Amino acid sequence: MTMTDSPMTAAAAAVDAFVPFAAEVGAQFSASSTEHDREGTFVAEAYEVFRESGYLRLAVPVKCGGMGASIAQVAAAQAELARHCPSAALAVSMHLHITLFAAWRYRRDMPGAEALLRKVAEHGAVYVSTGGSDFTHPNGTATKVEGGYRVSGRKVFASQAPVGDVLSSFFTYEDPEEGTRVLAMGIPFTAGGFAVVETWDAMGMRGTGSHDLELTDVFVSDAQVMSNRPWGVVDPPLMVILSHAMPVIAAVYLGVAEAARDRLVAMIRDTDKATDAIVQRQVGLVDYKLRVARWSLFAAIAEVGDDPTPSTDNLVVVMQAKRADAEEAVSACDVVLEAAGGMAYSRRAGLEQAVRDVRGIVFHPFTPEKTLLHAGRVALDQPAAQA
Repeated sequence: MTMTDSPMTAAAAAVDAFVPFAAEVGAQFSASSTEHDREGTFVAEAYEVFRESGYLRLAVPVKCGGMGASIAQVAAAQAELARHCPSAALAVSMHLHITLFAAWRYRRDMPGAEALLRKVAEHGAVYVSTGGSDFTHPNGTATKVEGGYRVSGRKVFASQAPVGDVLSSFFTYEDPEEGTRVLAMGIPFTAGGFAVVETWDAMGMRGTGSHDLELTDVFVSDAQVMSNRPWGVVDPPLMVILSHAMPVIAAVYLGVAEAARDRLVAMIRDTDKATDAIVQRQVGLVDYKLRVARWSLFAAIAEVGDDPTPSTDNLVVVMQAKRADAEEAVSACDVVLEAAGGMAYSRRAGLEQAVRDVRGIVFHPFTPEKTLLHAGRVALDQPAAQA
């Protein structure tokens, strides 16, 4: 029995509706995951499969030509995909959460949402986000010109950069009447003054292609501006974005840790280690940690709902679940390494990549400590909008 094997209720079966599809997709490029990790090269094969299989349109509503997966269903699929290639799963999560949010906007007849979704469904467009690195204080500036803006700046951690079609990002704009604002924009990679700078060389998630993007005096039309938000504030639109993004991203790291657990059990089940009481306890501890992480994540998604409202309370719930996932998944991988013993020190054991990859979760906003600070401020009716 693996960590994800259990009797399912009708609700659980609905959440897992796309898990077999994710397993089928992931199996087509899982063999190359280790090589990309060793070489630090982009998981290009995965994106060929994503396009051919339709995985890119997983979260696009059926009416727009997609599969109509909910937040919970995307998260469950992503946890499975991460078992096959963590870097591919994390990279595509940045595209998937953009399409989830676009579907939320589409249900409210908000401008530009349907066009975005149909680009994904009909043309396989890949949307790249830099929101995690920009967040409330974006790097890059916008200057008003006739018909739109000129933007410049260097964006970091732009996962999927080698195959990106459209950048979804934020820029700081000094409005003469409202002061400092944040503009959310969609910018084609083909725009003049747009360049991918190959900088990604990381400890883990080495195949995500999270390079820098250099934008120099790029023209962005007024129609490409998706929102105009206050600077330095987690406002309602950003709350909704995070309610879609964090469950999908956190699920990837959960899948990484669950795969490491299953590999450990397969390695030691028929050896003398299986009779060692200390090792038995360690395996039990890993199972406990990963069940807590999975319960936290999917209970939080259920509490917030598949059509989340912009709410400080919802943001607290999502971020606390992400923190639980981070704490338990990272710790579980460390225990896996210890339980496996000396053989785990060899890369052939296939465990050290998980130990490195899983640590990326703490760098997505909010950090574990900021999550506690934010939740405490909310509980005490203290200012919590800035993060």
